[in-house]
Amino acid sequence: MSRYRCIDRYRDRGPVQELCAVLQVATSSYYVWRQRRQQPTPAWEQALVRAFAHHGRRYGTRRLRAEVQAQGHRVGRWRIRRVLNAHGCAPSSHAALRERTTDSGHGRRVAPNRLLGQPSPTAPNQVWVGDITCLPKQGGGWLYLASWQDACSRKVVGWDVRETIPEDLVSEALRRALAVRQPPAGLIVHSDQGSQYTATRFKDLVAQHGAQQSMSRRGNCYDNAHAESFWSRFKAELLDGGTFPGLAEAKLEISHHIAYYNAERRHSALGYCSPNYFETHLQTTSQLCPA
Repeated sequence: MSRYRCIDRYRDRGPVQELCAVLQVATSSYYVWRQRRQQPTPAWEQALVRAFAHHGRRYGTRRLRAEVQAQGHRVGRWRIRRVLNAHGCAPSSHAALRERTTDSGHGRRVAPNRLLGQPSPTAPNQVWVGDITCLPKQGGGWLYLASWQDACSRKVVGWDVRETIPEDLVSEALRRALAVRQPPAGLIVHSDQGSQYTATRFKDLVAQHGAQQSMSRRGNCYDNAHAESFWSRFKAELLDGGTFPGLAEAKLEISHHIAYYNAERRHSALGYCSPNYFETHLQTTSQLCPA
């Protein structure tokens, strides 16, 4: 609570001058603040508060600026930060969870890193990146979530979650992505060197669809930076410091959040567009301006 709000709450219990002195606030500044509060709330401020609530307190000042500017309000980050502080609003944060999901000591043959030295993809379905993360359960233990993300549009194209971490976890997520997206031959499927990705069945699945497998160098997390950074944001926004009662609840919440992430969440790497909008805009542009 701000000091001005505190004074306003207790102003009937004692002289305003004394409350201001205790909280080290100039009396004249308090009355200016109070006068401003009695004025109608500006439209941009109302839009800001609505956007902050709609996005589940996940947005910081950059994404909120993009959101309100898309609604026709020209406002800077400093004013947004001031309003958030005045309303006691702070974006959700989440401490990193530590649980090992990658077993690279399997001794199997790994694929080369086909992304090294290559330019970033310029269209969807050229490169998919995958990884596995852990989600905490109530009472202890973990759930394991595997996903595939398009490296161009940042869209989550396939996922699966289990109570264990079998080899089929990443394969099922990839099957779902392939069934929906139906990418052309030549797709690069990139991951770390975990045993799930070096399994024979997974390699066969990749080959059957004319895709090429690519893997990060051992012990180099930067080779799969897209997937790593995605998890840090995704878990902070999905969990918001909480846990899942069980697998069924996790599936429902993950499904809802991925739908929101793909359709609505503004991504800084996409010029603060959502993945779905970015793909649609890219497709429209390519049709209007063929190579």
